[in-house]
Amino acid sequence: MKNLILASSSPRRREILGQLGLDFDILPCGADETLEDGISPCTAVKILSARKADAAISHLMPDGEPHVILAADTVVSADGEIFGKPKDEMDAERMLRTLSGRVHEVITGVTVTSVGSDGGVITKETSAVMCRVSMREMTADEICAYIKTKEPLDKAGAYGIQGMGGAFVSRVEGDYFAVVGLPKCESARLLSNAEIDVFTNISAK
Repeated sequence: MKNLILASSSPRRREILGQLGLDFDILPCGADETLEDGISPCTAVKILSARKADAAISHLMPDGEPHVILAADTVVSADGEIFGKPKDEMDAERMLRTLSGRVHEVITGVTVTSVGSDGGVITKETSAVMCRVSMREMTADEICAYIKTKEPLDKAGAYGIQGMGGAFVSRVEGDYFAVVGLPKCESARLLSNAEIDVFTNISAK
């Protein structure tokens, strides 16, 4: 039986993966998030999720067991600009003003890597899921009040759809869970390719 590891400290990703009924350990590892100028959002999240998976593999303690590493990265894109997590409250305000009253894209990249008992990589698959998110107009007072909650400060695009930020979202086209931070359907597909099948796992319990 392969051991599943989530290479993230995000409570949202932990919750979504847990909803699939899978047992897993958590191994968050920092990774270089610098990117070349002009890179597309889809390419960006694929690169960043792969780097996170690689970082987790480098921190694995040899135990003679096979592992599967799942890592993810989410960005927001508007007008060709990639929005990650805001640097500070002013940056969060800038992002929210940009997104107010319009449609933007949210892209989450997922990398699933299968590692053998000897620590060598057997398979590695990366995918990106894009959604279109419509936001209603936000007043300056609403933006200010929302930022004071601190919720925007650790979220790509400066809002959390699963929290108070969802009050600004009028429509989602695509996988809602990709907007939260981990596309459930695509993650299950990639895990199945790495021989961790959600429904086989359920029947075995």
